[in-house]
Amino acid sequence: MLRVVFLGPPGSGKGSQAEFVVQEFGIDHISTGDLLRAAVKAETELGNQAAALMAQGKLVPDHLVLQLIEDCFQRPDAKDGFLLDGFPRTVAQAEGLNELLERMNRALHLVVHLHVDLEAVVKRLSGRRTCESCGAIYNIYLAPTKVEGTCDRCDSENFIHRADDNETSIRQRLDVYNQQTQPLLSFYEEMGCLRTVNAEGAINDIAKDINRVINTELEQSS
Repeated sequence: MLRVVFLGPPGSGKGSQAEFVVQEFGIDHISTGDLLRAAVKAETELGNQAAALMAQGKLVPDHLVLQLIEDCFQRPDAKDGFLLDGFPRTVAQAEGLNELLERMNRALHLVVHLHVDLEAVVKRLSGRRTCESCGAIYNIYLAPTKVEGTCDRCDSENFIHRADDNETSIRQRLDVYNQQTQPLLSFYEEMGCLRTVNAEGAINDIAKDINRVINTELEQSS
């Protein structure tokens, strides 16, 4: 059983590395963004409350997000462990998560911090392109298509460049991360469960480093 949180700035590869971990260890991948979208789409009571707030341009309060996560923890898939991606983002949320886990008689095994140079993040995100036809993701700087302007997988020439993947927007998102999420590193370091992994380099090499960190932690806690 493994209970782990992923921390890292936008563009650090949390989503990609999370997929490796959930497959390797057979645990539930809990993305708060996905949870909110699913609740809103299903028009659940929590989803309707969140939708009303978002329609007013307001943030969904921590207690609603924690309720969604608590409901998610009851799922059969989460009984054998979970990977939390996208939460917590602030120290207040981390404290709320600790209280929730304590009530459920569970505890985090570790928090994996994916460290990446912020200038590298700007290049990663500003260069991101997604094939409109098949969804394949490329980067014009780091992982371009074999033939310029043509998808390797389906030969489409139509690519999507997200509106918020421009340098100004990216730097604003990174500023928010630094202000709100960076203090979490100190919080979890004091708890003794923070482990930092270099998230620059080949994706498979990063995955091996993460697996090594997780297996070491599980061996020590067994």
